[in-house]
Amino acid sequence: MTDVSAATSIPLSFEFYPPKTDEQRQQLDRTAEKLKAYSPEYVSCTFGAGGSTLSYTSETVRHLNQQHGFSAAPHLSCVGGSREEIRELLKLYRAIGCKRIVALRGDLPSGMGHPGDLRYASELIAFIRQEHGDTFHIEVGCYPESHPQSEDAMSDLKYFKAKVDAGADGAISQYFYNADAYFHFVDGARKLGVEIPIVPGIMPISNFSQLKRFSEACGAEIPRWINKRMQAYGDDAESIREFGADVVAKLCEQLIAGGAPALHFYTLNLAKPTQTILARLGV
Repeated sequence: MTDVSAATSIPLSFEFYPPKTDEQRQQLDRTAEKLKAYSPEYVSCTFGAGGSTLSYTSETVRHLNQQHGFSAAPHLSCVGGSREEIRELLKLYRAIGCKRIVALRGDLPSGMGHPGDLRYASELIAFIRQEHGDTFHIEVGCYPESHPQSEDAMSDLKYFKAKVDAGADGAISQYFYNADAYFHFVDGARKLGVEIPIVPGIMPISNFSQLKRFSEACGAEIPRWINKRMQAYGDDAESIREFGADVVAKLCEQLIAGGAPALHFYTLNLAKPTQTILARLGV
């Protein structure tokens, strides 16, 4: 068991996605109110697959800032966008008081032939710095189990370092369930001279079939023993939630004990799965 004081003092951040319907907006508001009690360092807001909800992101960021008092960081993708479009978004985010941006390459939507003026996250980061200097704290993504499109682990680390060299201030990892994957990645990055904080991304386990779909798409590995245990529970949703919370809380304990600088929770706009894990950590 990790030192309780270490767990209770570790910085937290939460990721939300932009709601599209009134029902989803009410759900986000309920979740935001509950998670506000943990005093997160910031919250982030995604742009959806292939930028599909980009128009909703700025509205959601503004709402999280003004109605809930968060420091909200929009995810910004360079895929499919021109320099001028990205320039206007940056002006908007600066105007509504954003201090932090999560800069990502993003995925090219099906059927879209033009990748945009900026092809890589490193180019997007350099563009943000060129346009706004040090106005924004820039977070980037990283992949402890390697990006699904990477040739190998070493090339993946080099692409990550290119983003850091372009001006990234911090990194948020893809989720994982093997702490060693995170620690090996951090060690590899440090050997390349990367010094920025590398924050592990934490995905609570509440809907296992949904998690399997996510994991197949993003290349995150679900260990065989977790998969087998989940199969054994069948349709027992309560046992799945309890087991999932135990697994992820234990993972968080290992990460904190090993020196992770913070925890970033992928909430899927739900409060309870994250709250359950934090309760197990004594937060």
